[in-house]
Amino acid sequence: MILILFLSAVLGGVSSKFFGHHTQSIRYPLIFAGSFLFSVTIIHILPEVFSLSEDPLEVGLYILFGFFFQQLLEYFTSGIEHGHTHAHDEITGTSKFGLLIALVIHSFLEGALLTHDSPFHERHESYSLLVGIVLHKMPAAFALVTTLRTSKGFDGRLWGILLIFSISSPVGFLMSDQVLNLSPEVLLLLFAFVSGSFLHISTTIFVESSPNHHFGLKKFLISLFGAFTAIATEYFL
Repeated sequence: MILILFLSAVLGGVSSKFFGHHTQSIRYPLIFAGSFLFSVTIIHILPEVFSLSEDPLEVGLYILFGFFFQQLLEYFTSGIEHGHTHAHDEITGTSKFGLLIALVIHSFLEGALLTHDSPFHERHESYSLLVGIVLHKMPAAFALVTTLRTSKGFDGRLWGILLIFSISSPVGFLMSDQVLNLSPEVLLLLFAFVSGSFLHISTTIFVESSPNHHFGLKKFLISLFGAFTAIATEYFL
């Protein structure tokens, strides 16, 4: 699981060398990933947090907090975590630091999610959630590298930044599982908090993929395919 988390980010970042700045090439894969992540949140994460909680109202609050916390993070990341590139924007050292910290926080929390106990799966067997995180991390790494490659002064530090981003989810997994020993109650609230973040990311992908809010049959079919894939992963893996 740690290796998969690490390699998904590395491969996503390295792939930017082959696709260049043509972000349209990842538009439909991004829609698929957004649909998959949204579906996993609805059929996996939310049922778990509400079924395990003794206080559903508290869980709802943490989901809401996570949603707006993600919006706050995007002040620093400008949406890179959901594949939004900024190939022509200039990134300064200060904004680079804020961007990296925000992405690391988000990825750390994602890794921590995978240590939860589930009433529906054995421990460490949340495959649908793992796949959702992987599908989300790859375009995020692609957008990060694409953005930094077009900014001055990052040539020698680009791959170091990608490395830090790539290890943040594995570190979050290991810290939560082996070091912090978080109580089930705290893990449950963390789970709810990050589910709010996932809702923000996945719904934003849908909005950005249709800037004029026009119905697109191809987008709709890809979204359905992402949802059905999430259902199959949840129930059959």
